[in-house]
Amino acid sequence: MKAERFVIDIPQSQLDDLDRRLTETRWPRTSNDDSWGKGVPSQFLKPLIEYWHDRFNWREQEASLNQLPHFCAEIEGHRIHFIHVRGKGKSAIPLIMTHGWPDSFTRYTKLIPFLTDPARYGGLESDTFDVIIPSVPGFVFSQTHSGQSLNNAEVARLWFRLMTEVLGYQSFCAAGGDIGSGITRYLASLYPSHIRAIHLTDVGILRELLSLKDTEYMTKEEQLYRSRASAWFAEESAYMALQATRPRTLAYALNDSPAGLAAWITEKYVAWSGGDGDLFSHFSPEDILTNISLYWLTDSTETAAAMYRQNARTLPALTTTSVPVGLCCFPSDILPPPKSWVEKHYNLCHWTEMPRGGHFAAMEEPALYAEDVKLFFRTYRSAIG
Repeated sequence: MKAERFVIDIPQSQLDDLDRRLTETRWPRTSNDDSWGKGVPSQFLKPLIEYWHDRFNWREQEASLNQLPHFCAEIEGHRIHFIHVRGKGKSAIPLIMTHGWPDSFTRYTKLIPFLTDPARYGGLESDTFDVIIPSVPGFVFSQTHSGQSLNNAEVARLWFRLMTEVLGYQSFCAAGGDIGSGITRYLASLYPSHIRAIHLTDVGILRELLSLKDTEYMTKEEQLYRSRASAWFAEESAYMALQATRPRTLAYALNDSPAGLAAWITEKYVAWSGGDGDLFSHFSPEDILTNISLYWLTDSTETAAAMYRQNARTLPALTTTSVPVGLCCFPSDILPPPKSWVEKHYNLCHWTEMPRGGHFAAMEEPALYAEDVKLFFRTYRSAIG
């Protein structure tokens, strides 16, 4: 297996079609309520769609993305897209970073300079990394050979082959959030002799904790987590149930309406970054619209969402692992886990409670996030061969 260089080059006909659809958006009748309680308010979405149509320049974003070294490799018949940036100096260690939904490889692109050239930003040259950022199969430029979504464990196997067979790294570190956290944890569980340590921003939703009937021996923070999770499931989890059961039905709507797709995705960026409705205090319009455009222009609506269904039906149990785990918790993330629970179920060697940031912390606070990544992996550099 070998990797080939890849250049993003969206046909102009697709951009023209997107422009037409944005112009012809058919807005629903809706109330003047500008709260987010019933979903994305039109007072938010209409200006975003106008910006997408009038001011957002895909070709500029495409050119910016193409400044990074993109590659594609065929692994087990699947087309895997990834970015591979080598670190400055001789002490670089390999780090594979995995995104989730509803984001893409762009979750981590702001981190690249901080991790590959730390000395340039006032850090230690010895903290450098070779950064590998793949697109999960079904997301943007990575596609499965059959169109069928994969589960976290299956993607972990592909990542192992990408790192060891395509790129030649026999030992490496891994990091991730959201679905990427799950894939990273399966990497550690399945390949502990190759994965030296993993860094996470979440450990998923703790369903085992939520299902416990005996609460007598729970810590206060575990009880608080259950209470918060109950409220979250009641108000915020409908997307998960829909994508885990009927992603195709949803795709017919979102794949036909860029405004609908923008609403579906931006709602999560708002809710998972503090829920204050002020999206652009956390991200630039280009951050958000580049990600949405990638979904739209690569026809990824169903194939990305369907991973929820595949995980719900085919994902094997995650076994325990001795691989060291570092966790940094951001206060505006979905459900930051109780430390007491994480300590019981993982080899937790590093715990940071961040002062700010949310679910997409690598985009919101790249310098802050990068510092924690560098700090955690410092201990394990000598084990990378």
